[in-house]
Amino acid sequence: MPKNQTSNPTSALPLLTHAMVLLMAVATGVIVASNYYAQPLLHAIGKEFGVGEAGTALIVTVAQSSYAVGLLLLVPLGDRLERRGLITCLTLIAAAGQALVAYGPGMGSVLVGTAVTGATSVVAQVMVPFAATLAAPQERGRVVGTIMSGLLLGILLGRTVSGLLSDLGSWRTVYQVAAVLLVFVAASLRWVLPRHAGTSTMGYFALLRSVGTLFAQEPLFRARSLLGGLTFAQFSVLWTSLTFLLVNPPYGYSNSTIGLFGLAGAIGAAAARIFGRMADRGHANRSTRFGLWLLLLSWPLLWWGGASVLGLLLGILVLDLAIQAVHITNQTCIYRLQPEARSRLAAGYMTSYFIGGAAGSLASAAAYTHAGWAGVCALGLGLSVVALLYGSLAPNARAEEITVETASPPKAA
Repeated sequence: MPKNQTSNPTSALPLLTHAMVLLMAVATGVIVASNYYAQPLLHAIGKEFGVGEAGTALIVTVAQSSYAVGLLLLVPLGDRLERRGLITCLTLIAAAGQALVAYGPGMGSVLVGTAVTGATSVVAQVMVPFAATLAAPQERGRVVGTIMSGLLLGILLGRTVSGLLSDLGSWRTVYQVAAVLLVFVAASLRWVLPRHAGTSTMGYFALLRSVGTLFAQEPLFRARSLLGGLTFAQFSVLWTSLTFLLVNPPYGYSNSTIGLFGLAGAIGAAAARIFGRMADRGHANRSTRFGLWLLLLSWPLLWWGGASVLGLLLGILVLDLAIQAVHITNQTCIYRLQPEARSRLAAGYMTSYFIGGAAGSLASAAAYTHAGWAGVCALGLGLSVVALLYGSLAPNARAEEITVETASPPKAA
């Protein structure tokens, strides 16, 4: 199968099978979960090392910031290097980062290991454009939606698994298991994925500069990247401070119980494929508006959740559903712009996405320290208003000019 491939994805026949899509979705979830295991454990890690809430929140900020660095510096290589080898190598380095957190002696090793894993777990964002390249045009939104479902499930269920494992052993047990899982994932991807040469012959620094060129050339790309950053900032605003809310009165939950709240958000991940199909059928703007209005609705529910577990669960469910709706639509739109540059498009978009996430984490910790849960919800509500106004009113954010790929059959190779 590898010998039948070509380095030009626009002329190659689709090579993606359902089994490969499933493996890529699961692998993406496991890899990205590595950045989120710490969130239900912040209190336990801080207690062991004598670090307060603001200090342990730095773990989340380092994870998001290093992920943004990896997106900018590593993901563009997906357009230049053989992709299966790149995916395998980055996954193994991420496993080494998890092992450093698991066996390191102090907070410094936790932060360094988190940074290593964060930077290299961007392999998930190499797989998404890779899958989009291998998929048939009329299937692209569904495939991207499926893999992004795996990604969001990894983010959310990673918290659940983290909480349960930490109660069975300790917070270090979580990272020991994660390191082994990543090695297994790397081996599976190496075995199943086809070899696929890069589409660009640019040098490394020219490749990085071209990400900026894409921002300059594509107004929709700029707008959707900003919108992605605004929405993911809200995701981080919620999940960074949620642990602090749940570990204190009136809740006082254990790590495992806190992790179970990720299950509420996982329902939103299950809906991701719906929004990919909507974008495939030419309803990208409708999907975007739907998601942005849901985001606005989620914050009053979460505010109520400061005193009601029902409000908290409903708010989490609605927020994660909304963010996924916008995120899937954004990606489906930008991957149509320049097929030969999909890894660089992913790098630019996801860099903006996780810069928003890192900023949201910092702002959330500060809001909780100074104004408690009400301050966190006020911050999220303000961001949701900005995102809704921008997504609804900015001309560049609208995707009317993007044609539906199913309107005409794909060209034969």
